[in-house]
Amino acid sequence: MTVISKSEFAARRGWAKSYVSKLAKQDRLVLTADGKVDLEATEALLAESTDPSKAAVTARHEEARVDRDVRSQLQPIAETPAVPATSKGPDFQKARAHREYYLAQLAEAEFHKVQGNLVERVAVEQAAYTAGRTVRDLMFGLSPQLAPELAAMSDPWQIEKHLTGAFRRVFEDAGRMITADLEQAMTQS
Repeated sequence: MTVISKSEFAARRGWAKSYVSKLAKQDRLVLTADGKVDLEATEALLAESTDPSKAAVTARHEEARVDRDVRSQLQPIAETPAVPATSKGPDFQKARAHREYYLAQLAEAEFHKVQGNLVERVAVEQAAYTAGRTVRDLMFGLSPQLAPELAAMSDPWQIEKHLTGAFRRVFEDAGRMITADLEQAMTQS
């Protein structure tokens, strides 16, 4: 059993003393009665309680510590060829953030759909098509109905009044039919 102070443990791991104090408050350090760190037991406890999804963050911080502590002290020799930078490959954290963003977008869309603020596009397109066809069919159906009635009329004002009444009836009927169809389309999706 190796016993060292918290400061020595922080220096050994390359961590700030405040981080070691934070670990102690989280009960992630094995301390002796006098407040010193049991090195082997603490290393084992930290290995057990480390979040594997944070491995990329840990590696990035370790690389920064190495850069700060070791590489800054090295001076390249003139004959040493330059080492090409290695690609880090896919960035897990970026991929995870990207995935989480789109999952949140899906959840938000589902929420709006449940609230009735969002509907299926296909249902709306079909309802709009049906509404257009209904209005068109009703309007074309007026010609055979009105032709005999209008042929008997000679007063332009009476013809206008008769046409206006017929148009109004057609549009009111279409409005009722379309509203019913649209409500049905919205409740089915």
